[in-house]
Amino acid sequence: MRLSGLFALPALLAATLAAAEHTSNWAVLVCTSRFWFNYRHLANVLSIYRTVKRLGIPDSQIILMLPDDMACNPRNAFPGTVYSNADRAVDLYGDNIEVDYRGYEVTVENFIRLLTDRVGDEMPRSKRLLTDERSNILVYMTGHGGNEFLKFQDAEEIGAFDLADAFEQMWEKKRYHEILFMIDTCQANTMYSKLYSPNIVATGSSELDQSSYSHHADNDIGVAVIDRYTYYNLEFLETEVRDTSSKKTLGDLFDSYSYEKIHSNAGVRYDLFRGGAEAARKRLVTDFFGNVQNVEVDGARNSTALEEELLSLSRTIAALHKKADEEEAAAEAERRAKGAKQTPAGPGSKGAAGPFVKPLTEENWLTKKLLGAAAVAGCTLLWGLGSFLEGSGK
Repeated sequence: MRLSGLFALPALLAATLAAAEHTSNWAVLVCTSRFWFNYRHLANVLSIYRTVKRLGIPDSQIILMLPDDMACNPRNAFPGTVYSNADRAVDLYGDNIEVDYRGYEVTVENFIRLLTDRVGDEMPRSKRLLTDERSNILVYMTGHGGNEFLKFQDAEEIGAFDLADAFEQMWEKKRYHEILFMIDTCQANTMYSKLYSPNIVATGSSELDQSSYSHHADNDIGVAVIDRYTYYNLEFLETEVRDTSSKKTLGDLFDSYSYEKIHSNAGVRYDLFRGGAEAARKRLVTDFFGNVQNVEVDGARNSTALEEELLSLSRTIAALHKKADEEEAAAEAERRAKGAKQTPAGPGSKGAAGPFVKPLTEENWLTKKLLGAAAVAGCTLLWGLGSFLEGSGK
C-alpha cells in the first residue's frame, strides 16, 4: 500500500492552517517632538492613528507614543482638541484615544525596548508589542532629524544603526513577518539606509540634505498643523482606501508621491523585501494599515478548497479501510484453511487456530495503526479548519 497520502496529512494540515501569510497587523506610531511649535508632528501621528483604527486595527494592537499633550496646552485656542486641517472638520484627539507612552516615557530606550521586547514582567500588556513571526507591523515615526538620526524631545537621538540593530533583533526573535517603515522628518531617507534585516519595505519624506516641509497652518491655532508627506499619504488613504476591501497596493501609494506635492524627494527602499520591488509593490495597503481581512468563511474559494482537502482525506481513509478489510479477510481465510487440516486433541478441545483465535500479524497491526492515525488526523484537520475559519471571520 502507498502511504504517501497518509504521511502527507500533517503537511496538508499545516498548509491549511497557514493559508494566510500573516495573522495580525500592528502599528507603532511615534511622535518624537515636544513644545507647542511642533504641533504638526503630534497631528501627523494622530492622523495616522485615526486611519489605522478606521481600517480595523484595534487599540490593543496599536502602540501610540506622544511626548507632549498639545490638546491641553495653554496656548491651544481649542482646548482638548488636535486638528490636522485648517477647516477643523475632524478632532483627532476626541474621546476615543489610547496613549500608551506619554510625556517623558517617550525615550530612545523605551522605543528600542518596545521593539525588542526587552521589558520587565511588570510592564502592562498595553505597553508591549506582542507580535510574533506572523505579524505585519507598520512603524511610523515623525519629528526633527538629520543625517542618520532622529531627535527625541530635543534631549537625545536615535541613530540609523540603532534602528537597524533593533529591527535585526526583532527578526532574530521572530517578532515580525513583514515591516513597513515610514518616517517623516528632514533627511528622512537616511534613517533607513542602514537597515539590513529581511522583509522590510521602507519609505521616507526626504533625501540627504533635504528638509521635510509643513503643508499649511491654521491661523487661529497659530502654527502649522500637518507635514506635506504625511498629508499626501493621508489624502491617498482617505480617498483610495475607503475600507478593508480595497485592492490598492503599496505600489499605488508610492506612485502617488511627487516632488510637486511633497517639495522633497520621497524615497522607497525595496531591496530587503523578499521578491524585491515587484513583490513589495504588490502588497496591499491594508496588509499594513488595516486589519487582517478577505477571509470568506462561506465564499467559493474557501468552500472549494475545503471540499477538495476533505475529499482527499476521505479517499485516504477509505483506501485504508479497504486495505484493512482485505487483510482481515485474507487472515480469516488462512486461519480457516489451517484449522481444517488440524485434528482436535480431544473432545471439547480447540486447535491453535480454533474459532476464537485471531492471529495478529505485523502487517495488519501497521495497517490498523495507520488507519487510526488517519482518523485522528482527519478530526484534527476538521477542528483546525473550523477554528481557523471561525476566527478569521470575526
